[in-house]
Amino acid sequence: MADSPGSRQEGHRSGGWVMDTEFVPGAFALKDSELEDTTALMFGRRNYEAFAAVWRDSDDHAAYADLPKYVVSTTLGEDGLYDGWGQTAILRSSDEVAELKRGEGGGIFLHGSAELARRLSDARLIDRYNLLVFPVLLGAGKSLSSRGDNDMRRLRESDSCSNGVTKLVYEVAS
Repeated sequence: MADSPGSRQEGHRSGGWVMDTEFVPGAFALKDSELEDTTALMFGRRNYEAFAAVWRDSDDHAAYADLPKYVVSTTLGEDGLYDGWGQTAILRSSDEVAELKRGEGGGIFLHGSAELARRLSDARLIDRYNLLVFPVLLGAGKSLSSRGDNDMRRLRESDSCSNGVTKLVYEVAS
């Protein structure tokens, strides 16, 4: 399951598990290295609202401020976008994501947003998965993958940290 790392807001009792994991800086080094390849950020509506509220004013996430951001949502209006967090556009469909991907830019990183990740995977719009796997098994939550017949993913890189967090990088094999 891939769900509710910081709170119980998704409606099950296992939410908030990330706060119970010992903080080890090396476990989050993957995030720093992926930022080197990032030319834009993508979110589903709920994760955009959660992250923008915190990351916009966070010194730890200052590098994200100037990156273009895309929110994939059919319900978010322009008035729901956060001021002061750089260029942000709303995409209304997987077709618009595909058009963006065909553009001249580089890596577009999707943070969280399990439902959107499943949709984009089904549309064959994901090339690589950078995962931090925490040492917990949830009894409820969202699945990272749909049950569709998606492309195989091959492990390209892995590393484990002393707190049990494992970094996994998978390439999508088409």
